[in-house]
Amino acid sequence: MALATLSAHPHRPIKASISERAATSPAFSSPSHLPMRKIPGDYGLPLIGPIQDRFSYFYTQGRDDFFRSRVKLHKSTVFRVNVPPGPFIAPDPRVIALLDAASFPVLFDTSLVEKRDLFTGTFAPSPALTGGYRVLSYLDPAEPLHAPLKKLLFFLLSSRRQAVIPEFRRTFTALFDSLDAALAADGKADFGGANDRACFDFLCRAFFDRDPAQTPLGLDGPKLIVKWVLVQLGPLLTVGLPSFIEDLLLHSFRLPPALVKKDYDRLAEFFKEAAAPVLDEAESMGISRDEAVHNILFATCFNGFGGMKILFPGILKWLGRAGGTVHGRLAEEVREAVAGIGGGEVTMRAIEAMPLVKSVVYEALRMEPPVPLQYGRAKRDMVVESHDAAYEVRAGELLFGYQPFATKDPRVFERAEEFVADRFVGERGEELLKYVVWSNGPETEAATMGNKQCAGKDFVVLVARLLVVELFLRYDSLDIEVGTSALGSSVKLTSLKRATF
Repeated sequence: MALATLSAHPHRPIKASISERAATSPAFSSPSHLPMRKIPGDYGLPLIGPIQDRFSYFYTQGRDDFFRSRVKLHKSTVFRVNVPPGPFIAPDPRVIALLDAASFPVLFDTSLVEKRDLFTGTFAPSPALTGGYRVLSYLDPAEPLHAPLKKLLFFLLSSRRQAVIPEFRRTFTALFDSLDAALAADGKADFGGANDRACFDFLCRAFFDRDPAQTPLGLDGPKLIVKWVLVQLGPLLTVGLPSFIEDLLLHSFRLPPALVKKDYDRLAEFFKEAAAPVLDEAESMGISRDEAVHNILFATCFNGFGGMKILFPGILKWLGRAGGTVHGRLAEEVREAVAGIGGGEVTMRAIEAMPLVKSVVYEALRMEPPVPLQYGRAKRDMVVESHDAAYEVRAGELLFGYQPFATKDPRVFERAEEFVADRFVGERGEELLKYVVWSNGPETEAATMGNKQCAGKDFVVLVARLLVVELFLRYDSLDIEVGTSALGSSVKLTSLKRATF
């Protein structure tokens, strides 16, 4: 573990991590009296340094070891480093890395950091990939369109909230039927492809009352989205090609938007028709229908579908590894709550009576957050504090957080590297939720029009819990094989033991 080089105090409360420099003071100071330390690390030679770091990050070390080795080298969880993609794609790959739970929260404070064009980090994909618009994820809250666009997403999420549970059950019942058939025929079932189909169908049915298979889009939605996402995120991904070929193709130059223009246009046409009531609401807010279409498409396909594509296999991975005892406890909890509180139905009241289900979802989000990299540019001179020291940050410097290190900080979490199914059960568990920050903010705080926390934060947690509920209503246990893919884990099911009642 990268932070194991620091002495562990699991129950030590985290201090406020940020303080502004006093306006009248000529020097930085730490209000908590931690020792001031110069930020260690450097960026190496121009061009050469960023490319060397990029190869280490992707190939010779891999992302976790890349950061772990530098924590050990600098004896600090705050240091200077280059992050991909680097030259020719990113104008400036230099960042200050924040790799612990004390320093990481500065990235959420939009009074101190700017979030403009930092959704994907040191570079922003071409607006040609999003209809010519800078969509909500790339806007800073200070920009005029941020609040109305986020309000529009809140409207989208709430307008058909009653459809979420029934449409999820309908869609994922069909998914598990297909997995059962594949297991019976082949002895294995690939969760990824079936999940992609189910996630897109569910989102379209739940929010737009449309079955995409009954439209000109047909069954093509998921593959069109994946191609479009890969063109946007290619500079940050590795897809398994030989290193020098992959680095040249993906990390040295941007892939041209023309590669997916026809695919994107098909998606846009679908949403122009399917989202008509939401577009009417957008016009009443002063947002043009065209700009609204591209924001709804991005929220549904990139944020929603993309998030579920990564999160759901991750949940199955961690559940599969948790073992039969955890499976038995989950099955008992789910079935008792549905039979008793739900009267045989899956209801919100029944779901809220499943603390272990909620805990395993939060633990999966802690172990493997769907969006692991976060960024913010300092608006002013400030002091950033880790657990052990305070560091001067100058206005304009780019701050970078690697979330899996912050959410596996042993100063906060006991057995930080382990998946502990009941970690968030009970009073102590509830207290730890403020350190679960997958949504670009603490789980204990709400998304608002004035912050950058995920508009769909509560929706994501709900559907993740629904996945666990459906799984253990239907099965007693599961066995899996796990691999990797460009976007998260690749999961194959090798057994699903049917529940007997």
